[in-house]
Amino acid sequence: MSQPDPHLTDLGHQQAELAARRLATDNRPITDVVVSPAHRARETAIPIAGKLGINPTTIEDITEIRMPDWSNQLEETVQRIFSEARHRSPEEWWDGLDGGESFRAFHDRVTKALLGFLADRGIHPDTERAHLWRVERETDRIALVAHAGTNAVAIGLLLGIPPTPWEWERFILYHASFARLRTIPLAGAHVFSLRTFNDREHLPAGFRTR
Repeated sequence: MSQPDPHLTDLGHQQAELAARRLATDNRPITDVVVSPAHRARETAIPIAGKLGINPTTIEDITEIRMPDWSNQLEETVQRIFSEARHRSPEEWWDGLDGGESFRAFHDRVTKALLGFLADRGIHPDTERAHLWRVERETDRIALVAHAGTNAVAIGLLLGIPPTPWEWERFILYHASFARLRTIPLAGAHVFSLRTFNDREHLPAGFRTR
C-alpha cells in the first residue's frame, strides 16, 4: 500500500550517514540545519545535526506538496496515476491532483516559510531591485533538509527564476545529494550564485537513487 509519510529505508539511512560525514568535513561550517517535519526528512537530518552539533529547526510549511489520500491504494495504482498525470495541461498542473494540494498553494506556503526563516537571519529580498538580496551576515551557512519539490522551489526563489508547477522536474535532485548556493556581493547588494547541483560525490555508485 502507498504510504503518505514514509520512513527512510535502510539504504536511505546509509545515504544520510554519508551525507552527514561529507558536511562535517567541509571547510566552511554549517550554522543552521532546517528540516521538514516529514519522517524521511527528520531521519535524514539526525546524523547531520549530530555530527555538526546543531539542534535542527523544524519548519512545518516546507513539507512536500500534499498529495491526495492514497493510504488504501496499491503502490502500482499510485504510480499509474502519476504517469497519466504527466500529460495534463499547464493549467491542470497548477491546480494539482484531485484531492491534493494545488501547486499554487504549495509554492506560496514554501516561499513564505523560507522568506520568513531567512528574514530572521538578516537575509531579505531587495524591495526595489529584482534578484538582489540584503545580507547582514555572510558567514551564516544553512543546510536545508527537505524534499524534491521544496528544494526546487527554494532554488528558484533564491535565483529569481519564475516558478513552474513542475519544479521537481526542472531541478532534479537525487536522494541525499547536495545543491549549494552562495551569496556574493554584487550591484551594491548580494545575489545567490549556484555553485554545485546534484552533487553526489559522497555516495558510491550503488547508493545513487532518485
